[in-house]
Amino acid sequence: MIYLVEDDNSIRELVAYTLHSAGFEAEGFERPSAFWRACAERRPDLVLLDLMLPEEDGISILKKLRQAPETAKLPILLLTAKSSEYDKVLGLDSGADDYVAKPFGMMELLARVKALLRRTEQAESEEVYRLGTLSVNKTRHEVYAAGQEVTLTLKEFDLLCLLLENKGRVLTRDQLLNRIWGYGFDGENRTVDVHIRTLRQKLGECGEYIETVRGVGYKVGGNI
Repeated sequence: MIYLVEDDNSIRELVAYTLHSAGFEAEGFERPSAFWRACAERRPDLVLLDLMLPEEDGISILKKLRQAPETAKLPILLLTAKSSEYDKVLGLDSGADDYVAKPFGMMELLARVKALLRRTEQAESEEVYRLGTLSVNKTRHEVYAAGQEVTLTLKEFDLLCLLLENKGRVLTRDQLLNRIWGYGFDGENRTVDVHIRTLRQKLGECGEYIETVRGVGYKVGGNI
């Protein structure tokens, strides 16, 4: 479902018709109040938002959508007659994903909508863990600690992901060895301890997220 908030009847009807013709489910709203009522009943997959509106301007709507947890990642495309660089920057800095200045062609708009939906679907399909200033993209095999990219070996990466997947749970050395290396703990093997130590060093200050549970194993805490 695509919601369009646009007070110009001709533009709203043309955009809605174009979206319907392309196979999208779409609904247009002249006033923000009607848009908010619709959002309360059904969350859209994408919002096309004009800036100059009665009742409430588009930037205010945009900020409210970004502040609400249920719509914080909702793809939003701005449609506006304002085409200055300042207005574009203001819209993007306020959380818009893309910007189309009026007048625009319907084919261009459709291309922007499809591209934005593709990016959103791709992002949602990626498995990402976040813990404080630590970010791990399991799909892309990327690790960022305090804003800096960190290079890990395959075993280190798998070990970190396993700990993050089990946030708050203590994993024994035996469990870690079985899951990552494929064999059990014999009481003397220090493989896990060595890898944890190296992992902590590479993560820098984020290494503190990996906690040692003495006599048992390891865990990570906090909020992902």
